[in-house]
Amino acid sequence: MIRVLTLVSALGCGLMAGFFFAFSVSVMKALGRLPPAQGIAAMQSINVVVINPVFFIAFFGTAAASVGVVISAIKNWDEPGATYLLVGGLLYLIGSFLVTIAFNVPRNNALAAVDPASAGGDALWASYLTVWTAWNHVRTAAALVAAAALSIALRY
Repeated sequence: MIRVLTLVSALGCGLMAGFFFAFSVSVMKALGRLPPAQGIAAMQSINVVVINPVFFIAFFGTAAASVGVVISAIKNWDEPGATYLLVGGLLYLIGSFLVTIAFNVPRNNALAAVDPASAGGDALWASYLTVWTAWNHVRTAAALVAAAALSIALRY
């Protein structure tokens, strides 16, 4: 059972790393090239559309699998690969899941409340592009390293 849970978690981490990576290297850069009102409106639309069952299964399902992997690592600490399980699970939970909730979602909520054509929108957008993207880099790296650690754990 732990092998299946580890595989699911590793695949989910890889999937989420790719999702976050696409935003970091292309989506946010493209939105940043638009006039602020258009960039804001586009990101507001993205933030509405991303709330869907497929994303939720990938994002929250990977978190749930990671919790299971962490618990298994702690319970079976003397087993080979337990360190990789613990590191991989915690990296996703802290570096991707919690970072999303603590840093990206509040910025998304603030952006949702702003009128794209307002002067306040311009100021918020400039900050949003920089800060949101920086935290997105963190969750990209965390999910990618988590996927690697969990993949190594599968060897054991």
